[in-house]
Amino acid sequence: MSSAFEPNFFLVLVVILVLYLMSCIKILAEYERGVIFRLGRLLEHAKGPGIIFVFKPIDRMVRVSLRLETHEVPPQDVITRDNVAVKVNAVVYFRVIEPRQAIVEVRDYYFATSQLAQTTLRSVLGEVELDDLLSQREKLNERLQAIIDQHTGPWGIKVALVEVKQVDLPQEMQRAIAKQAEAEREKRAKIIHAEGELQASQKLMEAAQILSAQPTAIQLRYLQTLTEIGVEKNTTIVFPLPIDIISKLTEGWKKS
Repeated sequence: MSSAFEPNFFLVLVVILVLYLMSCIKILAEYERGVIFRLGRLLEHAKGPGIIFVFKPIDRMVRVSLRLETHEVPPQDVITRDNVAVKVNAVVYFRVIEPRQAIVEVRDYYFATSQLAQTTLRSVLGEVELDDLLSQREKLNERLQAIIDQHTGPWGIKVALVEVKQVDLPQEMQRAIAKQAEAEREKRAKIIHAEGELQASQKLMEAAQILSAQPTAIQLRYLQTLTEIGVEKNTTIVFPLPIDIISKLTEGWKKS
């Protein structure tokens, strides 16, 4: 009976061993890495992608995604340097480049990066004026990215991009900005109109100099004016009297 029991015992052991090895097989996708703790100690290299073995309960694996993460920073109440209260939200793009550090150095790297992005957004935008916040988005985005990336570097996180998404202004400030823009447009219109008047006066002066050099040119200009009036089919025709005739008449009256 003992001889029959021994083959069955070894068969059971083999089956148990096969099942154990099958349970140790883990498959990691191309964008995943496995951080392994063996008896509580961190292994030197992260495993993956592909098929790996995790020998439980000796080993414990933590999956880490290397894909680009997109985190939307919720609207933050910011008081700018010129004491204007605004709500600003942003988008942060980051990825894990060192899986071991992302697991060991910080408890929850996603939550930590989110909180760091919120505080950095409030502190950086609070140092600039409203006009700079609205007009210099690119510089502010680069500054935010550099600061956040500097702090997340020891965590194995690389911040690729930070974009200020939306700036919500109070209604009073929106009306003030609209009035300012309207005044600026009126200013430009007046300047353009004044420049047009200046150019027109210069051209009229040049034309007067040319016409004064040739008296017959003035007569031709009179006839051209009559032709333009006749095309419009007006009942009243205004005939321009030559100025030189008027000057001669006035000179005769003075002599008499």
